Amino acid sequence: MKNYHATFEKKTYIFKQPSGTSRGVLTEKHAWFIYLTTSDSKDRNGIGECSIIPGLSPDFNDFTEYESKIQEVCQNIEYYIENQNKLESYPSILFGLETALLDLNSEKKGVFFDTYFTRRERGIPINGLIWMGSKENMLQQIEEKLLQGFTCLKMKVGAIDFDQELDILKSIRNRFSPSEIELRVDANGAFSVKDALAKLDQLSKFQLHSIEQPIKQGQIEEMADLCSKTPLPIALDEELIGVYGMENKKQLLSLIKPQYIILKPSLHGGLKGSTEWINIAESYDIPWWMTSALESNIGLNLIAQFTSTFKNNLPQGLGTGGLYVQNESTKLFVKKGFIFSDY
Repeated sequence: MKNYHATFEKKTYIFKQPSGTSRGVLTEKHAWFIYLTTSDSKDRNGIGECSIIPGLSPDFNDFTEYESKIQEVCQNIEYYIENQNKLESYPSILFGLETALLDLNSEKKGVFFDTYFTRRERGIPINGLIWMGSKENMLQQIEEKLLQGFTCLKMKVGAIDFDQELDILKSIRNRFSPSEIELRVDANGAFSVKDALAKLDQLSKFQLHSIEQPIKQGQIEEMADLCSKTPLPIALDEELIGVYGMENKKQLLSLIKPQYIILKPSLHGGLKGSTEWINIAESYDIPWWMTSALESNIGLNLIAQFTSTFKNNLPQGLGTGGLYVQNESTKLFVKKGFIFSDY
């Protein structure tokens, strides 16, 4: 029997540029890394990332409490390896543990699954992310992404003047048709129930692919009503946070009937919980795509490989590796709107 040993370390990553969302501006990102070894493999270890977004991660209230939980997991590592379901309500820590185990047991360092992606046969299509800022700043970001070869752009909306956001979308559509550039927008729950449908009507004029989370999570009847009337496909994101158990997940999707769902393993139940969401969504013919929760390259590598284990040709939200001033070394790279692995 293997005897596992675990330690952890906290790291803080600084954004190259402050990154705006409707919940505020991000300037730094905190992550904790679980290092896992066994009595018979002391020459190598597994690394897993526990990554949080304050105000969004369901398992994070404050640094002291969160770090105390990671310490408890590391001190009782064999128990938590055997009882990973006990971490269901700590999705970011579960994801870190799942990753560390996969890394420890992998035959080739940095390779967790045998897929087209890890065999370097082809890349995964991704969207180019446009952060909130001034109109000029957002237009500059768009130009940069277009020059880099992206054909799917995701723009954050809901923080600056809505008319300015419409102007930005209009300027893109005046230059590029929907067949040339796919446009997604993410409201992060910024619209009120009262004005959401009117805003979706205005946005739909630009032939957008979808809008993420137009109203705040937890308003299930209102979101269901919006999904039934919307002129623009709606993708649930924050709505899925904190929903545990197969029956609760089935109930949520059957009630709201969204056009899409979006999954972040660090927020939506780790690999196990995300797989449950995927299986349920596919049983209801609800398409999905995967995004990172701004993990470092350690977490991003695992999420990209995990994504490639499914048959999904939609652009994914995995282009976050270049966000930070300093990041972990990686063999992932982005080229012309695709992410590739060189592991």
